[in-house]
Parts: sequence; C-alpha cells; structure tokens
Amino acid sequence: MDAIAEGATSFLITEYKYMGVFMVREKGREGERERGREGERERGREGERERWREGETGGEGGWSARDFLTLCPCPPLLQSFFSVFIFILLGSEDGFSTEWKVDKMGIARAPGVANGAFSTLAFIIGAATSIASGFVGMKIATFANARTALEARKGIAPAFMCAFRSGAVMGFTLAGAGLLVLTGLIAMLKSVYGDDWVGLYEATTGYGLGGSSIALFGRVGGGIYTKAADVGADLVGKVEKDIPEDDPRNPAVIADNVGDNVGDIAGMGADLFGSFAEATCAALVLSSVSSLGADHVAAAMAFPLLISAAGLVVCLGTTFLATDLRPARVVSEIESTLKQQLVVSTTLATPAVLALALLALPAEFTGIFAGDASRAVKNWHLFICVAVGLWGGLAIGVSTEYYTSNRFRPVQDVADACRTGAATDIIFGLALGYQSTIIPCFCIASAIYISFSLASMYGIACAALGMLTTLSTGLAIDAYGPISDNAGGIAEMAAMGDDIRERTDALDAAGNTTAAIGKGFAIGSAALVSLALFGAYVTRAGVSAADSSILDPRIFAGLLVGAMLPYWFSAMTMKSVGKAALAMVEEVRRQFNTIPGLMEGTARPDYRTCVEISTQASLSEMVPPGALVMLTPVVVGVLFGTRALAGVLAGALVSGVHMAVSMSNTGGAWDNAKKYVEAGACEHAASLGGKGSDAHKAAVIGDTVGDPLKDTSGPSLNILIKLMAVESLVFAPFFKAHTPNGILGGLFG
Repeated sequence: MDAIAEGATSFLITEYKYMGVFMVREKGREGERERGREGERERGREGERERWREGETGGEGGWSARDFLTLCPCPPLLQSFFSVFIFILLGSEDGFSTEWKVDKMGIARAPGVANGAFSTLAFIIGAATSIASGFVGMKIATFANARTALEARKGIAPAFMCAFRSGAVMGFTLAGAGLLVLTGLIAMLKSVYGDDWVGLYEATTGYGLGGSSIALFGRVGGGIYTKAADVGADLVGKVEKDIPEDDPRNPAVIADNVGDNVGDIAGMGADLFGSFAEATCAALVLSSVSSLGADHVAAAMAFPLLISAAGLVVCLGTTFLATDLRPARVVSEIESTLKQQLVVSTTLATPAVLALALLALPAEFTGIFAGDASRAVKNWHLFICVAVGLWGGLAIGVSTEYYTSNRFRPVQDVADACRTGAATDIIFGLALGYQSTIIPCFCIASAIYISFSLASMYGIACAALGMLTTLSTGLAIDAYGPISDNAGGIAEMAAMGDDIRERTDALDAAGNTTAAIGKGFAIGSAALVSLALFGAYVTRAGVSAADSSILDPRIFAGLLVGAMLPYWFSAMTMKSVGKAALAMVEEVRRQFNTIPGLMEGTARPDYRTCVEISTQASLSEMVPPGALVMLTPVVVGVLFGTRALAGVLAGALVSGVHMAVSMSNTGGAWDNAKKYVEAGACEHAASLGGKGSDAHKAAVIGDTVGDPLKDTSGPSLNILIKLMAVESLVFAPFFKAHTPNGILGGLFG
C-alpha cells in the first residue's frame, strides 16, 4: 500500500531528523534523506491503487522497513550530541572523578563519571524503545486500516472487532515492551551500583528523558505533518470543491490519511510511553531516599513496576469483553463498549493494587516526608494514592467524553451554532473548551492533595502510576480511532459503496471521542508525572521548603516565565501548521486548476507533491519548538540557579495543563460537531442541512481551526511539561554542584 509506505517513511525520516538535532550527528544524512524520498516511490503505485479500487488492499510497505534499517545505524547513535552533553554535565559533578566513595553507612557511592555514563546509556535505550514502539504501533495500524475496511463489508461488529483488536495489540506491545526494557535496564545497572540505590535510580531517569525526547518529536513533527494535509484537503476539497472527504480526486487525501498514523498512532504511543517511564522513574528515585532504599527492601522498591505489571494483566482480561463476551454489534453500542473497557479495567485494577500494597510493602516505612523524616507512611496509604489516580483518570475520561461526544448537549450546541456561520461555531467551541477544564482541574487537584497528604511526593508519583495502570486499554481505544478513520478513507478511495462508508464513519465518530478520552488521560497523567518529577528534582537539587516561597523573587520570576512557555510553544507549533497548510492549500488549488479532467475523475492527481509538502514542513518546523523545550531547563539552571528553575517548572505545569485540556477538547468538539451535521441521524441534526449545506461548511471551518489545537499544540503540551521536568531532574546534580544560584544570579547576591 503506497500511502501507508509513504506515511511510515515520512514519519521515520522526520524522527531521525529530530534525532539529528538532539541525538544523532548530521553527517551524510541529507544524501540518505534524498535517496529515501526518491527511491522506488513510483514503483507499483498504479497497480496498488487499482487494488484499492477493488477493495483488495495488501502489502505492508516494505520500503519503509528497509528505510528504518538504513537510517538507524549504531555509530551515529553512539556519537549523538545530546548523549555526550548528558555525560559531560553529570560527569563534572565531582570533577570527573572515577573513585567510588564509601559513605558513613558503608555504601559505595558511584562517582559522577559513572552516573553520567549510565544516565547516557539509559537515555539512548529510552529513545530507542520509544522509536521502536512508535514504529511497531504504526505498522500494526497500517495493516489494520485496510482489514477494517474489508471487514466493514460484513457489518459493524466485524469491523469494530478488527479495529479494536488491532489497537489492543498496539497497546499491549507498547506497554509490555516499556516495562520489560525498564526492568532489564534496572537489573543491568543493579549489577554495577550494588547497594547504591540512589545512584541506580538516578541513572534510570535517563530512560524517561530519552522516551520523552522522542515523544516530543512524535507529537510536534507528526502533528504538523498530518494537520497540514488535513487542513488543505478539507478547505479546498470540502468547502471550495464540495467533494466528499477522502475523495481520491483530492491531491492531499493520501497525505491526510497517512498523517493519521504519523500523529495519532506513533505520537500518542510515544507520549504515554514517556509518561509511564517518567512516572516510574520518579517513584523509584523518591523511594530510594526513604527507609525502603536504606533497608534494601527489594519487593517494596519494585512496587512502581508491580503496579504497571498488574495493570497489564487486568487490561488483558478486560479486552475479552469487547472482543468476545460483549462486542459492539450495532452503531449505538460502540461508544458504550469502549467506555466499558475503561470502567471495568479500573474496577478490577483497584483490588489488584490493594493486594500489591499489602503484600509488597512493609506495614509502615519512613523517610518519605522531607520535612519530617520520621513520619511513618503505611502500606494502605500507598493504595489510596494509587486508587485516587486510577479513579481520577476515569473521571477525566468521562468528563472528556461528555464535552467531545455528539451524543451530549455541549457538542450539539456547537453544531447548532453553525446555523449562523463559522464565527458563532468557533465562539461556542472556544467556550466549551474553557469550560471543559473545570472537572479535570478538580480531579487532578484532589489527587495531588490526597496523595501528598498521605505520602508526600512519592504518593503523587504513585497516583500518576495509578492513572497509567490502564495504559494498555487507553492505548487500545485511542488507536481504534485513527484505524477506523483510515478505514473510511480506504473505503472512499476504493469506491466500496455508501453503505460501507456509513459504517466506517460510525466507527470513526466513536473514535474521535475515544481519541479525546486518550488525550484526557495523557494530560492528567502528565500533570501528576510532572509534579512527581518536580518533587524528585527539588529533593535532588537541595531546594528546601524554606527556599521555595513564592515571595522569593527568583521563584516568582520563574513562575511567570514558566507560565509563558506553553503559549510560546503553542504559537510556534500552530504557526508551523498554518504555514504548511498554506502551502498545501495553494498546491491543491493549483492541481485542480491546471490538471485537465481531475474533477471529472479521468485524471490522477499528483499525490507525491502533497506528501512532500507535509514531510518537509514537519522536518523544518519542529526543530525550534523542540529546541525551546530541551534548552530551557539547561539555560535557566545554569544562568539563574535551581530555585529559578523550580519556579519555571511549576509555572509551566500550571499553565500547560489547562491549555492542553482546553485545546484538545475544543478541537474534538468541533470535529464531532461536523460529523453530527454530516450524519443527520436525529431530527435536530437533520434540520441543520447535512453535507453541502451552509451549516456544514461552517462546521468544516470550525473543524479545520481545531485540527492544530487537538492534534498538534494541545497534545504536545503534555510532553513540554514532562520533558522539562525530567530533564531538570537528570541535570539536578550538575546544577547543585556548580550553579546553585546561577551564573547571573550570583551577580545580584
């Protein structure tokens, strides 16, 4: 399948471009990239498109697999710039000493060189795992797209089962691989660090940093790729030319369809993988300084890993509900079946976590509260922390469904606003997004307050892990959305019939809601993960509660700057989508105006040019936002010190969470309002005029405005707050040793 191969290739090329800036040297890359763009792209295209028209799609895009092997040699990875940067900064903590020093407890502590070397190794392993997870997930999705379209010929139930099972395979593959690799990394480092639990788990934080650095690319680069194509295809195809969505006459349709795999599959997978890695690493670091680490209680130290393992088992059992016991057989059952996955997995995970807390943890332990090291924490306290995160995640998911599903009043109000044009549609959508932040805010705030009261920052880290306990299920229902969307695109391009397209559209409408629920989970977990990492950072950097007053000018200045960063970042990403979409719109218009017979369907559009526009935009436009995120902690920590950096992290967290929720839900509501108008399934929806009406055109414009909000800027903010926090934690030893007050901060006393 040519479109799938091109999408996978564009994703990988963009990913390694990102690595070229932050991880991998650029030598020889441009030649490889040019050969990748030109090599064998046209071979077999017409034959494959003919099979699409016959509904016999096949193949796996083998060229992208060869490109993966070509572009991922080990030597460039080992010579990566950012890896060397990590090693130098951490190695300089004690002047590049190689001597292991024995502390007063008789434990040999690792020197800075060892911490730098193994943090760098963990960084590379985390990045490689994130890349592999995204690649495998995308391959699974691209296989499933055509199969779901074919299954839709048999009815809703077979198509739903194919899409959901494919998403489940991706979810379990990613979650299982992340847990397996992290466990193996800890076991390997344990043989080096011995009883130095603190040094061991500080080194593993590089794993989370590597995963999030790639996730940043997956969200930003992938979002730019897919939304540039989506905006161009919708504005010219639907609004100007009045042709159906995914019509093969539209030159941007191939880039639009493959972009869903780039942004939604690989991007979301890498995002939640990063959350899992960072939450686990934060919990391990915080527990290592408690009596659990001092007493070498191995089972208790592995409690964060056991939570994730229990979640895998619970989610595996829950999956059988949707695939065998109670699958969706009619359209009205799709959303309820998917939501049932979250409810049942959350319910079953609760007693599993209670059993783990009682069996793996001692009855009570100390050293968790920084201000009162003797204060005891009981094992059931940790259960409460995990349960709060677990059920808080479900509450955020239900809230997101209410504000983004067209079965409920908020989205129907947005659709009704389309009667008077795009302006009122946009006004109602923005208001919905702002309002939708209320419930997630209270859920996250409650989880933070309860968890911190019971077990300080370690409790917050466990709450984040609780929210990610159902990670496999969350990924399954999230991947279901783009798989169904692309199945509809294939059905349209293959001319499989209106009845097939109606079935895939019904699957896709539910998929938009599940995608929004997935984003809600990602945002909620990102907030808790970032706060847990923040707690680990202030502990490691030696920032005490007395030094953290908001009246401290460095803290307050940092808060203001940190709160500004999500706006700066969002401006960069949205403008990037706008610039790429402008080029796409002009190209699509040019082809409609200059290719004879294109509107009549007798001539073939130039899909390749549109694919290259999206590819080049994602290559060039995602570097500045990435640099902003990756360089800010280093610049602030070096120039202004640890307290100013703490303020920046807190400000970015508070500002970024609300922006992310609002953007994601606004875009999701506009998308489903458009589908509500198109479907005309009820009396109110039918009164809006259906496809081609003025209300529909207004809804399409609203959906187009929301595309970069929900698929580029909003989801990327999760990674901004997480990546800055984990990077600060990794470099905390350097800041504490060399620039506690900052180079410039020292000039002012």
